[in-house]
Amino acid sequence: MATPDRFPLPQVAEPTRKPEWLKVRLPHGEGYERVKAIVRRTKLSTVCEEARCPNIAECWGGGTATVMLMGEVCTRACRFCHVKVGAPPPLDPMEPIHLAQAVREMDLEYIVVTSVNRDDRPDGGASHFASAIRELRKESPKTIVEVLIPDFKGVEKDLATVAEARPHVVAHNVETVERLTPSVRDRRAGYRQSMLVLEYLKQRPEKLYTKSSVMVGLGETDAELEQCFKDLREVGVDVLTLGQYLQPSQYHLRVERFVTPQQFEDYKKLAESYGFLYVASGPLVRSSYRAAEFFMKGLMERERLGLSNP
Repeated sequence: MATPDRFPLPQVAEPTRKPEWLKVRLPHGEGYERVKAIVRRTKLSTVCEEARCPNIAECWGGGTATVMLMGEVCTRACRFCHVKVGAPPPLDPMEPIHLAQAVREMDLEYIVVTSVNRDDRPDGGASHFASAIRELRKESPKTIVEVLIPDFKGVEKDLATVAEARPHVVAHNVETVERLTPSVRDRRAGYRQSMLVLEYLKQRPEKLYTKSSVMVGLGETDAELEQCFKDLREVGVDVLTLGQYLQPSQYHLRVERFVTPQQFEDYKKLAESYGFLYVASGPLVRSSYRAAEFFMKGLMERERLGLSNP
């Protein structure tokens, strides 16, 4: 375990005032504008916009995007998330086809498909996810498909439905350390349940790459973070992303601390010591992050050429 002085807390001003390293320029550029136009015309819901991601220009301009299935209304109320909460509308059975057509038009190298939680559905929306994966792989065979999935209440047959559609990467976010999970995530989510989901997916015969993400700045200790890294590796997670939590509105959890870029680098080295294939760690890193996706693209290319991966 990490000791308190191993990663000393950064000396910062009032947590609600963003430091310089979290300020980003307004998105622009030809690639960004092209993807934006297609997103508007096809009425895709993107996490890039819904979650106000600071990396939207980098991703859209670089051939990656994160889209959201099954509407914009979630059945869970996590205290960090900006997505609307309530009773969601019925699923659109044509959504997987329309999504695949839009991705083909955007000519994306990498697509991340995520969703709100749909606890109102018998399978949590697993079959809808699977349909989207199959359509994407049919319409855009060169595009790497990553899915960022809910926990589906830990039901293995629903997890299997997604895995059998063969996404290239399957991600499920643990979000925070075990102690803080009840105060950060919806009561129906659970730290151990998320670990079991990731473990089950890794042990599937499809041999999928698995990925998870952790936010910092919510009041976690360094020892708790290190335990989280250890837990994720014990269930076989391949790729980890670490980023700064930012309060989306006055009604959400406040930021307890802003972590410095140097401390993010320290966390990266610590996580890497546990054997992750790749760790992306920085103030503006998010679950869907260009650098991590670029790394996964490299892994897929090596596999295609029959080369060994690290």
